[in-house]
Amino acid sequence: MNILVTGSTGLIGAALLPQLAGHAVTRYNRSAPPSLDGFDAVVHLAGEAIAGRWTAPKKDRIRASRRDGTRTLCEGLARCTRKPRVLLCASAIGIYGDRQDEKLTEDSPPGTGFLADVAREWESATLPATAAGIRVVNLRFGVVLSAQGGALKQMLPAFRFGAGGIIGSGRQYWSWVALPDVVAAIQHALTTDSLRGPVNVVAPFPVMNRAFTRTLGRVLHRPTIVPVPAWAVKLMLGEMGEALLLASTRVEPRRLLASGFKFQLPELEEALQRLV
Repeated sequence: MNILVTGSTGLIGAALLPQLAGHAVTRYNRSAPPSLDGFDAVVHLAGEAIAGRWTAPKKDRIRASRRDGTRTLCEGLARCTRKPRVLLCASAIGIYGDRQDEKLTEDSPPGTGFLADVAREWESATLPATAAGIRVVNLRFGVVLSAQGGALKQMLPAFRFGAGGIIGSGRQYWSWVALPDVVAAIQHALTTDSLRGPVNVVAPFPVMNRAFTRTLGRVLHRPTIVPVPAWAVKLMLGEMGEALLLASTRVEPRRLLASGFKFQLPELEEALQRLV
């Protein structure tokens, strides 16, 4: 398969490329973009990093990189003489917003807030590709766990020092997924014709933050007695901290499971043992 990958230097892209060794893979380079014609598949992972204080310019970059970048790519693919059979486009479970303990599937309506708005526009930007007859899969990634990047990497130093603890109330759901399962889900979606539209890429057993905290402490053999109150998260991280650390999103991977996908690391403790 001839595959174009954008965002190949990010956490997911860097893990994905070695697993595509049996295919002809082209990395998208913004400074010298390749012709879009002739690819069998496109995996679109590019976007401004979410981490960091959400100043107005930062939020503009987050939104534009996803909405405008995706629309430009999809309009280009729609004009191709030989179009790809499938486009896998990154999205996020942030589309559901803060929903407390409500069980969320791909059929649940979007929520409210900055991340929900961005994700909704991000997915809508793929419509030109869908209209051109390309099978489009919007991969709604949860909290991707890896010791090499993302939230887990940021948490590990404090937890290894014995300074980890619950965040806020600890009752907010974190819908997590191990990086190896993210890569496997992408490979699965490339060749599973029944998958199209939104697909939640999360492990089947989301946990509350307090359970996540206890499990990580147990895996590292460290106490978890230093809580981070909600006011401190808001003070240190602002809107970004509220949306990523304090919001509760309980998501199920219904379509992924129905398509026959098997998780390698469905349970949190086993996943953390493998990852750290």
